[in-house]
Amino acid sequence: MIPELERRMPTTSDPLGETLCSLRMDGTVYATAELITPWGMEMPPLGGKMMFHIVTQGSCWLRFKDQDSLLLKTGDMALVPKGEGHCISHSNNQPCEPFFDIPVTRLTDRFEFMRYGGAGTEEQRTGKEETRLTCGVLGFDQIAAQKLIRELPQCIHIKGDDGALPAQLTTLIQLMEQEACALSPGGVTVMAHLADIIVIQAIRHWINSSAEASKGWLGALKDPKLGKALAAIHAHPEADWTVSRLARHAGMSRSGFSARFTEVIGTSVKQYLTEWRMNLARLRIGQSPVTLTELAEELGYQSEAAFSRAYKRVFGVPPLRRKGCER
Repeated sequence: MIPELERRMPTTSDPLGETLCSLRMDGTVYATAELITPWGMEMPPLGGKMMFHIVTQGSCWLRFKDQDSLLLKTGDMALVPKGEGHCISHSNNQPCEPFFDIPVTRLTDRFEFMRYGGAGTEEQRTGKEETRLTCGVLGFDQIAAQKLIRELPQCIHIKGDDGALPAQLTTLIQLMEQEACALSPGGVTVMAHLADIIVIQAIRHWINSSAEASKGWLGALKDPKLGKALAAIHAHPEADWTVSRLARHAGMSRSGFSARFTEVIGTSVKQYLTEWRMNLARLRIGQSPVTLTELAEELGYQSEAAFSRAYKRVFGVPPLRRKGCER
C-alpha cells in the first residue's frame, strides 16, 4: 500500500499553509460593544476556545495576571488563542466587572450588543471618551488546530499601524466592523466567515514575523523536509508508516531523519505517529458512536487489541469509556 500511496501523494511545498487553510472554526458568539469611560470587564477563562477583540474606535488596555498590559488602539486586534481569562478596560488600573454580570442585548442566537460604562445620567455621560469593540469566541474541533494553539503565545497583538501588516488583514478587520454596525440580513454569517479568515491571517502574520514560530511543531511544519513527513502522516494516518518510509518521503536518510525529527519536535517519529492517531481516535469517539473495529481500521491497526493497547498507552485508560473519563 505504501509504495502506491507515495506515488499518488502530491509533494506539498507548504505544509504549514495547508494546515492553516484546513482549520475549521466554530464561531460560538460575536458581539459589538459601545463602552463609555469609566469601564472595565473581566473575561472568564474559556478552555478550548479562542477569543479576539478588535478596537474600531478609541483605545483600551488588555490585562493578564502574569504579563505586562497591552494598550490597544483603533485598528488593533488582540487574539487570545488559549482562552485565558483577562481584563479589558479603559485604563490600566480600572476595577473590572465580571463579563457575565453585564447586561447585553441578544440580537440573534450568535450576536450580542453591549452598551456599558459611564457613571451618572445620560447627560453626564455625554462627551466622555467612547471605545467600540468587536469581539468573538471561536472553537476548534481538530487535532491540528489543538496542536497549533498549544504552540501559540498567550496573546497575539496585531497593531493597525504596523507597516508590515498585510493589507488584506487590515481590509478584513474594516469589513468586520462594517458588518457589525450594519447587521444586514445574513450579517452574522458573513461575520463568522470573516472572523475565520481574520484569525487565520493573524496567526499567519505572527508565524511569519516571530522567531518563536521556527521552533517545535511549527518549526517542523515550516521545515522543507520534516514538513513533508508531517503532511503525509496528517493526510494518511491509516497508512503503514515506518521511520524508513517517512524518511524516504522527506528525502532524508533514516538516521538523519529520525534524529532531526526528535531534535525539532521533541518526540520520536513513532511516538508522534501514535499520539496523532490516538488523538484522532479520541476526537472521533467524542463526535459520534463508533466501534473499536472501525477505529482500528481507520487508523491503520490490524486488530482491536492492538489499537486498544496503543490508546491506553497514550491516555492511561481504554477507549470507549464514558466521555470525559479518559482525561
